Amino acid sequence: MSATGACQYLLVQAGGRDIGLDVSEVLEVVDLAATFPVPTHDAAVRGVVAVRERLVPVVNLATVLWGGECPGTVGAVGVLARAGRQRVCLEVDGAEAVLAEEVVPVPAGQSLPWALGVARRNGALVPILDLKALGVRLLGGKSGP
Repeated sequence: MSATGACQYLLVQAGGRDIGLDVSEVLEVVDLAATFPVPTHDAAVRGVVAVRERLVPVVNLATVLWGGECPGTVGAVGVLARAGRQRVCLEVDGAEAVLAEEVVPVPAGQSLPWALGVARRNGALVPILDLKALGVRLLGGKSGP
């Protein structure tokens, strides 16, 4: 997806906020019931989950975007997505719908460092995440084209 123009995105909630994930980067929505904890220094990393016989890191999207600690329990919903050449499972509060809307640049004065742009929905701005840039942050620069 380019930074602006028509876009289909999966509307998810993370930390009580609406976020858009470009559907061309979303592989599937998964159940996180079988998340296995792993040692890490990153507060956002929950552990790993087996998806189609592959272990994929699970990260809490709200913690990545706004900091703080992960909630005490792992949520039920994960979004398996491409973050460059890597796969990551984003723990979200919920996945609502696939929407098709116009995406515009982030307005001046807004701080949305991980957003490719924003969509307007019900009078509010929905940031559309740049999963490739997020992957570089999460996976230590191993994301690629």
